[in-house]
Amino acid sequence: MNPIALGIDIFRDSRWKKHKGSRLGLLSNQASVDSSLHSSCDVIEKVLPGHLKALFGPQHGYQGEDQDNMVETGHGWHSGLGIPVYSLYAEKREPLPEMLESLDVLIVDLQDVGTRVYTFVSTLLNCMRALSGSSRRVIVLDRPNPIGGEAVEGNLLREGLFSFVGPYRLPMRHGMTLGEISLLLKEAFQLDLDLEVIAMRGWERRMHWPDIGLAWVMPSPNMPVYDTALVYPGQVLWEGTNVSEGRGTCRPFEIFGAPYMDPGKVLEALPEEALAGVYMRPYSFKPTFHKWEGLVCKGFMIHVKDKSVFQPYFLSVCLLSAVLSEHRDAFEWRRDPYEYEYDKPAIDLILGDRDMRRSLEQGAVPGGLRDNWRREEAEFRGTREPYLLYHS
Repeated sequence: MNPIALGIDIFRDSRWKKHKGSRLGLLSNQASVDSSLHSSCDVIEKVLPGHLKALFGPQHGYQGEDQDNMVETGHGWHSGLGIPVYSLYAEKREPLPEMLESLDVLIVDLQDVGTRVYTFVSTLLNCMRALSGSSRRVIVLDRPNPIGGEAVEGNLLREGLFSFVGPYRLPMRHGMTLGEISLLLKEAFQLDLDLEVIAMRGWERRMHWPDIGLAWVMPSPNMPVYDTALVYPGQVLWEGTNVSEGRGTCRPFEIFGAPYMDPGKVLEALPEEALAGVYMRPYSFKPTFHKWEGLVCKGFMIHVKDKSVFQPYFLSVCLLSAVLSEHRDAFEWRRDPYEYEYDKPAIDLILGDRDMRRSLEQGAVPGGLRDNWRREEAEFRGTREPYLLYHS
């Protein structure tokens, strides 16, 4: 296997030279490391000492310390460098002008997980918008899509449901890197922006995280391992329901359930095609926090056996349909605000299509819904093609 050079590796080895004398900002978190696990902040400070003037952190904090959505992180101070650490998930979720005024260049180095609702894409877009029309540059240090760059799955997000968990018409599983998405978003929103993507060397679209030979560093508190990222494009749906998505356990999203769930009935209601490449193991757990805290939940742990045929979004839509059918009296949609949206149901924001929620409530067959979104997958493949930086 050829070694993978991340964007930060390439910046460290050669591209830093053109930024001598520039005032730099860095948007990163605890997963922003080079191939030797040195933090991107330390790497940049070593090659360009004194050039970093501000640090920025996304949702969950600069060090990834905060749980769940709508848990805001305060601003801070990097005592070693003597510079501010601004939270982009605080009272505002975009950089304010005063945070940017001391910068010439904003470097973005975030590990995305390949799923539309993961908020790092929105944070990136907010930064790009804030700098559009200015003389300041944005540099994206690219990183792998941990669940590969070939598979695309799910319906396209409807414009009326754009939010912090979906800023553009992406499918649930988009198969792009953050650098590629930045190029797409610049064009889609017609941003007047000096944008540069420092592409990786050696990464191919067919690769998943286990193929690249690098250590996994959690990009957020509930993304502990690669297997979590693999199921997340479907299992995130439970965030819009009263079913536990496994927060408060050691393997969130792979584990899910509720006190009222009958795993046998749910499994029996699943179509055989939903189980392609996966084994659903009945599983009981007691969340230590979040939904159903301290109560025994019955459900499943998902074991992916063949990622090449596994369809995470389709499986979880089928599971959602089965739970709706078998537990209609106990199942509920989430009612409290979700990612600062107060008048739109969380499940609509996550699914990205109000009609899909209504169809599921009315007993629609998930296979029929998938037939519709397959046409949209093909549309998106055409949309993304001009922005792809890597080959299979």
